[in-house]
Amino acid sequence: MAKRLIYSRLSLSRLSAMGGPKNGRFLSTESKKIDEPFKVEEAETVNVPPPPSEKLLVLGGNGFVGSHICREALNRGLAVASLSRSGGSSLHDSWAKNVTWHKGNLLSSDSWKEALDGVTSVISCIGGFGSNSYMYKINGTANINAIRAAADKGVKRFVYISAADFGFANYLLKGYYEGKRAAETELLTKFPYGGVILRPGFIHGTRTVGSMKLPLGIIGSPLEMVLQHAKPLNQLPLVGPLFTPPVNVTAVAKVAVRAATDPVFPPGIVDVYGIQRFSQQMSR
Repeated sequence: MAKRLIYSRLSLSRLSAMGGPKNGRFLSTESKKIDEPFKVEEAETVNVPPPPSEKLLVLGGNGFVGSHICREALNRGLAVASLSRSGGSSLHDSWAKNVTWHKGNLLSSDSWKEALDGVTSVISCIGGFGSNSYMYKINGTANINAIRAAADKGVKRFVYISAADFGFANYLLKGYYEGKRAAETELLTKFPYGGVILRPGFIHGTRTVGSMKLPLGIIGSPLEMVLQHAKPLNQLPLVGPLFTPPVNVTAVAKVAVRAATDPVFPPGIVDVYGIQRFSQQMSR
């Protein structure tokens, strides 16, 4: 509920002939005398709808990066849903109960598109390894299908977790990188003003595999501290990409959620240094 102030016609007519305020009163330019302050009639109560709630769909929300994104989005008060081939999460953390889990395959039927109902933004963490043909499908075709469906549904913003170039590794994983770049091209075409591509390198943090927790930060954190200050090495021919610093999964999650919900977040490609910079800004 909100209140709207209604001014009397008599008071408004006086304003047109008055100069600026003086000690809470208005000086009339015609009569050279002090006029009384304008009157405010009883406020009228009107119904004002609440601001629309934001709903985020995380593709691959039960994975390493996706689960951190879901948790970060919940912490920001968003309604969160996830779509994956397995459906529900294997995580037993309390926050997982607050996520709506959808089961679907982006490479098969259109039934999964129901997960897009009411969604305002999407973050895709879909990706994988295997043969070149499989890697192109899972990294490229699956994400392209999601991008097109989201655009057709009127989704406002779409964030894609891609990958940094690693020089020679691009040739060894040809299908992986060709799929990633094809999805990036589609995203920038369908979402020229609301599409954001994050290109992290090695993502570290505590990764849960079954009942085991793998502390990838033991290796990743020291490397990140060293390599983030060695950016010139990243420009060296052939070996330069090998000096791309790792990035913490929490930083990726924070920047991804911000990019998906902040209308002034710049569209386009954000490399690992940009991810670190945006994350540091949010931590201040």
